[in-house]
Formats: sequence, structure tokens, C-alpha cells
Amino acid sequence: MPHSETPGKGEVRGRILNIQRMSTEDGPGIRTTVFFKGCPLSCAWCHNPESIDHAPRVVWHDWLCMGCGTCVETCPHDALEALPGGIVRRDCRCCGGCVEACPTGAMQSLGDHRGVEQVLAELLKDRAYYENSRGGVTLSGGEPSMQPRFASALMSRCRSEGIHVALDTCGHCKQEVLLDLSAGADLVLFDIKLMESHLHRQFTGRSNRLILDNLLAVAEHVRSHPACRLWIRTPLIPGATATDPNLLAIGRFIQAHLSDVVGRWELCAFNRLCTRQYQRLGLEWSYADVPLLTGEELEHFHRSARSVLSDPNLVVPVGATG
Repeated sequence: MPHSETPGKGEVRGRILNIQRMSTEDGPGIRTTVFFKGCPLSCAWCHNPESIDHAPRVVWHDWLCMGCGTCVETCPHDALEALPGGIVRRDCRCCGGCVEACPTGAMQSLGDHRGVEQVLAELLKDRAYYENSRGGVTLSGGEPSMQPRFASALMSRCRSEGIHVALDTCGHCKQEVLLDLSAGADLVLFDIKLMESHLHRQFTGRSNRLILDNLLAVAEHVRSHPACRLWIRTPLIPGATATDPNLLAIGRFIQAHLSDVVGRWELCAFNRLCTRQYQRLGLEWSYADVPLLTGEELEHFHRSARSVLSDPNLVVPVGATG
């Protein structure tokens, strides 16, 4: 059993980071996205840094803190220090003692265990939005395949309620796990970040060989199960993925191996919305000062991607520009 999953009384429980409502960028229509904890990649540009670790992370919210020092006094590991700039965590073990003691909620633990029915109850609150927009639920992260039993059970319950389910995956997991999860999805959102294996390892910490092999396996699943759809997503990260050679290589791979099954290839423009998340975690982010793509740059990459596909209309740029 993956260590981020724990058995409950009669039902498997998963570690969930967040449930985000009214999402319009995680599949078709209006969706509610369930963010799982834990990811096998360590992307340099990660936009959900608190989702990488399996374990919970403790963060400090400066706007809620009244400076009482309770968290520092309570910490059994002497890992917190109150400085003029705020609470500094030097060797935080995420035991949660400060979270329980904080009178204002300024200390928060990210990532709690929840049961399938508990999560489903939250998801069903937005059923009207799903039905009116042809939306649904997206499992994202982190990486849902790192908690396969919980992900599969949640997907099954959603589909039993008639809710469209999308699986957002980086593809780095056991192939049988990914195929089992794909069988429970109406749509697979599969990330292809970089085609050059050494660059993929440099920027994400892992080779892309397993990822590409898994993508081909998912494509075969979609061919034999037409009710399941496949979208490709590529983040456009300045200095990393947002290059003509990379996009042309991805496009050629799609054209050679996936053109009959891919319904959409999204080019997701880089953003800095996660800057405060890094600050809350006390982490440096090397992309904090990187400018957004301009409209002209995004259009240029759009043209490059379209140029190698027999159906250029598959390519859809998304996201804000500078």
C-alpha cells in the first residue's frame, strides 16, 4: 500500500491537499479539482510545491498571526523561532503541535487524510455546475497514481453518481496502475513536459522514458475504449520547456504515435501565481522573477506546435500573458 494511503473503517482513505471549486483549466466545463498529496517528480517550476511531499507540511500565514508566540513555546522540537520578519521554521517535523495550539489559525497543516465518501460529499455540492457546463471532477496533484486505491475508489463513486471524471497525470508510475486508473476515467490529461530525456531529468529529477512508454499504453487503452478521451498538456516554462525544438519534438511524437487518439494539446502559459505558496513554505523559487510570456511569444509557440500536426486545430494555448 502506498504510504500516503491508510485504511479506515471499511474504506480506504487518501491524503488530500485541497479541493478547488469552479476550475475552468482542468478539463472541459466547470470542474472541481481534487489535489492529491505526493508527486514522483520535482519540477523546478512546480506550481503546487506543497503537493510534492507525501507527508503534511506546516505553513505560516502572516496575515493571521497576532505575534503571541504560542507556536514557538508549544513546539516540542524547538524548530520555530519568532523573528521580526515572522515565524521561521528551521527544522520543522510537521508534528502539528503548533497548528493545534495556534489561537488564530495562522499555523496550518496542509494535507489531511479523508475518506472517499467524505470527499464525494464535497464534490456533489457542485453537481449543478457540472450538469449545466458539461463539467465534472478532476483528480490532480501532486500525482493521483501515487494513491491508486483511493483514486480508483473515488473515481468509481463519482461515475456512479453520473459525474464526468478526468485524471490529470504526469505519467511516472507503474503502467498497470495508470491503466487501471485510466479505465475509471472519462478523460486523461497527460503531461508531456520535455522530449529530451537528459533535459527532463535535469528539470524534473526523472527520465521521461517511463512516462512516454506509459503514454503509448494509455493511447492503446483509448483506442480500445472510445468513451475515454486523451488530452496532452505541455507547460510553457521560459528557459526550459518553452523552446521551438522541444515543442516541435513533442508535436512530432504526437503526430507519429497519437494523432488518432489525442483530442487536444494544451500549451499552458507559465504563471507566478504560486509565488506566495513558496513563501508560506519558507522555500526559494528560482522562477519568482521570471517574466510571463508575452502574447507574441505565446502565439509564436502556438504556431510552432501547429506546424507539425496534420490537424493543427488540436493545439490550444491557455493561460495569461504579460
